[in-house]
Formats: sequence, structure tokens, C-alpha cells
Amino acid sequence: MLSRISEAPAQSDRSAPSRLPPGHRRLRKFISYYRPHLPMLAADVACAMAIAATALALPVCASWITRRLTEGGPEAMTAILAMGGVMLALVAAQALGTLFVDYQGHMMGAKIESRMRQELFEHLQTLSFSFYDRERTGQLMSRITHDLFYIGELCHHGPEDLAIATLKFVGAAVILAWIEPSLTFAILAAFPVAAAYAFHFNQRMNATLADGREQIGAINARVEDALAGIRVVKAFGGEAAEARRFAAENERLLDIRREGYRAEAWFDVGMTTFAQAVTLAVIVVGAVRVAQGAMGVADLLTFLLCVAVLIDPIRRAVNFVRLWQLGYTGFVRVAEVLDTAPDVEDAPHARPLGRVKGDLSLKDVTFAYRPGGPPVLDGVSLEVKAGEFVALVGASGVGKSTLCALIPRFYEATSGSIRVDGHDVRDVTLASLRRNIGVVQQDVYLFAGSVLENLRYGRPDATVAEVEDAARRACAHDFIMGLPQGYDTDIGERGVRLSGGQKQRLTIARAFLKDPPILIFDEATSALDNESERAVQQALGELARSRTTLVIAHRLSTVRGADRIVVLTEAGVAEQGRHDDLMAAKGAYARLYATQARF
Repeated sequence: MLSRISEAPAQSDRSAPSRLPPGHRRLRKFISYYRPHLPMLAADVACAMAIAATALALPVCASWITRRLTEGGPEAMTAILAMGGVMLALVAAQALGTLFVDYQGHMMGAKIESRMRQELFEHLQTLSFSFYDRERTGQLMSRITHDLFYIGELCHHGPEDLAIATLKFVGAAVILAWIEPSLTFAILAAFPVAAAYAFHFNQRMNATLADGREQIGAINARVEDALAGIRVVKAFGGEAAEARRFAAENERLLDIRREGYRAEAWFDVGMTTFAQAVTLAVIVVGAVRVAQGAMGVADLLTFLLCVAVLIDPIRRAVNFVRLWQLGYTGFVRVAEVLDTAPDVEDAPHARPLGRVKGDLSLKDVTFAYRPGGPPVLDGVSLEVKAGEFVALVGASGVGKSTLCALIPRFYEATSGSIRVDGHDVRDVTLASLRRNIGVVQQDVYLFAGSVLENLRYGRPDATVAEVEDAARRACAHDFIMGLPQGYDTDIGERGVRLSGGQKQRLTIARAFLKDPPILIFDEATSALDNESERAVQQALGELARSRTTLVIAHRLSTVRGADRIVVLTEAGVAEQGRHDDLMAAKGAYARLYATQARF
């Protein structure tokens, strides 16, 4: 897949390992995303506090008006109307503040979300093949879309909800204590009970949210797998089996959400009941106090209005906790990917590699896909001269493709050395190394878009004439011109509108256009018909005259003319030489050739 051998994005600077616990380190990382938006954050919080201040001022204004009702006369009427104007101005200020918070605050959150998404995507581009061997695409897609949406919501609503809740709670408590201290302290004494109740059910909701997030990723992975292989599914009549697998994953998500909604229901009913109980207590106790002459009607009205303001911080705290659970747990999942270091990356002393001649040297190369696992290659040594056409043959599973994947450092050799023109591949930058190597793999991959866009993928600045020349050399120009819009034809997702042979010829043309000094073909002609294969083999021969070419071949008849044929076995390089010499030696190659000739 040439997408993985094009220049990697510039890697972000990595600071020295922190001694802080992972939770604290990730919290600091989360807060750091606000740094470019500090002026907007300050304005957002200021508007939020203004909204809270107006909410506190309105009950006080209402109390003032109520007290003037008993005075009568023109002066009282004028004062009431004036206070009404003040209240109207407060409402207007509240509306403007809410408008700013809702729009600009949301945009701030969206910008942070966008930055995180870009950072995550760029980091994913730097990770090695081994990472993608372990991870499923659906899980990664869930993190880059679903998780990041809630992170953006948390970044917006979190600060303003905290500011409004804090100011409203403190302000309302002060006003209530000024009106009726004993009743205020009784109300506040009940808050720890409500907080403990909320904490208990929040813990349960948090656990189910984390499980649900993982399960959504599993569902995405199942959908991606089934839809990507829909042709295989239909060819084998596997629709019912896929439906059962999906139903099992879907049912598990339903069970997780059932538990989560149960905890959420208890949480909501508890908070609502608490708010209603406080309001009823104030009405009853306040009415008694008014009847006793210990409290005026205006004070009772103010008390009731301020109690409503006091309850609002609870609702906002609930919303903040919900957003925190959704957003921060999502951030943790994203941070897990961002904290994953590439297995293969530039060394600190790595230097750019110019255009090479193409000499390759592999000495005592050993490789295992996982630490401590069985080696796929064990002490393999091979020398390839610049411009040499070398074929790698052998039984399946002996490491031919793995050996070729180590040269551009798709994987890192466990031990031994690989050199290009005498330079150890670990001492040069990945981008410059891979610019010198063209790879056409048996697993053909084309991107959604036009033929021209796919051919230019490794060389965006290529002219149309250069693209057409590369297509002709790969025997692809004629069929491309037969497409509805020629080179501008949209080939669909993964080139679904093309045949297997057409797709493979496009990937070969893409490698030709890149014009690298080293070419690696991993059974690149396997999907071609005999006529196209002969034409491409002729083009390969012409191209190989001035380039180092490694060809992995299963059909030995296609590499009889190679400068050298290397036979790989589980024990390493068994023998090497030209076709006639190896046939005369009657060794491993002769046995492989005789076996194929019988079929």
C-alpha cells in the first residue's frame, strides 16, 4: 500500500517522560488544548458569570418592587417602572450573554475538537504496521469521530457550567442567609446527602459509559469488517451469519445501555425529588414564618425565587458530570492512541538520504512479529547490486514478503543490519528512505477518487503526460481511455468499479510514476491475464535495467529471466543463482519448479 510508504507527517515534539501519574498527565494535556483559545475562554467565562449575576439580581429586583407595592402614589409607580426598566435591561444583558456563550463557546469547543482530530489523524499516520496489526479499524474510527464529539462538548460547556453553578450557588446562598439564616442553613445541610446520592449513581453511570464506548467501537469494527467484505459474504451466503454476529454485538450494547439508563433514571429522579422537596419545604416553612410575622411576603417571594436559582447549580453540576463522563473518558481513549509511540521512527541522529544507486545489503537479519515470538526470519544475509533483478522464491510462510517489508522499514528488524548504498536504514530518515523505494503489493489498494488522483498519489506534481507514460509502461493506458471519463473517471471506494487486473495495473503504474531507484514487487502480476502479464513483464524488464528490482514470485515461470533467483526456506537462503544453474543443481529450486510444472 503506497499510502503507507509516502512521506510521513512531521512528528510532533515529544517532551521528556513526565513523572506525574498518567491521570494527572492526561488532565494537564487536556487543559493544554485551551491555551490557543485563552482570550475566548476568558470571554466565555465572563459572559457565563454575567448570566449568573443577572439571574441573582432579578429576584432582588422583584423583592424591591414587591416592597413598593404597599407605598402607593405616583412616586412608587415611577420607582416600580424604573426598576422594571432595570430588570428589562438585565434580561437583555442575559440574552446577549447567552447568545455569545452558545455560539462563540460552541465554536471554541469545535476548534479544540478539530485540533484534536487533526492531531490524532496525523499521529495515526506515523504509527507502524505492527500497530495496525493489533488494532481494528472500527475501534480507531470510533475514537476519531464519536469520542471527539463529546470532547468538544465538554470543552465548551464545562467551564461555563462550572462558572455559572459556582456563582449562582454562592450568590443565592448569601442572599438566602441574609433573608432567613436558619432556614438557609437547614437547606444547605441537606446538600451533602444529595451529593453523596449523586456520586453513587454517577459512579455507576461512568462504568457503563466506558463499557458502552468500547462496545460502540466493537460494533463499528463489525460493520466495517462485514461491509468491506460484502462480496465474500454474498459469495458464500454468509448474510445470516453476519446478521447473527452483529445481533450479538448489538444486544451487548443494549444490555450495557440498559444498566446505564437505570442508573441515570435513579440519578435524575433523586435530583428532581431533592429540588422539589427543598421548594416545598421553603413554601411551607416560609408560610408559617409569614403567619407568625417573622418574615414578610416580599422576603418569602425573594426566598422562593432564590431557591429556584440555588437549584439550578445542581442541574448544571449534573450536566457537567455527564459531560465529564462522556468527554473525559473519550479523551482518555484518544490519549491512549496519542501516547502510543511508533515502533519504527527516525533516530535522533537520522539524516536525509539522497537518491541512491540501489545497492542492498542484508546481514544476519532476524525478525519476529512480537517480542519473544517465533522468528519469521533468522540470520538471513543477502547482497543485491545496484541495477540487479533479483527474484525471491520459496514456499508460503518462509518470510519473502517480510524480508521485503524490512527494507523500507515497515517493520524494524529484531537484529542484524540492512543497508542501502552502505547506509544503515536506521540511520536515515524514513521519508527519504521510502522516496527511494517503490512497492507494489499483492494486496492491491486504491483510494476513492479518480484514476489520475490515484496515479499521482506518490508524486502529486507529475504532469498528465508523465502519468500517461507511466500508464502505458504498465499496460494500463488503453483500458483507462476506455473508461467513461478516461483518467478523470471515479473508480469508487477501493477501486470497486475496476477489475482485479485493472486495479493491479494501476498500482504498477503508480510505482512507475514514482520513479524510484529500488523497486519491490510482491507478486504484482498475480491478478493479470496472460496477455497483460507478458506485457507488464516486458515493461518490468525495461524498467529494471537501471533499477534494483526485487520480485517476490510464486509462479516461477515469470522469473526465469531474473539476474539471480534467491530461494528462501525456513532455515534462510537455501540457494541462489540463475535459473539454468539452479535447475542443473537439482536442489530446492529445481524441486519447486518441478512441483509447479505438474499442475
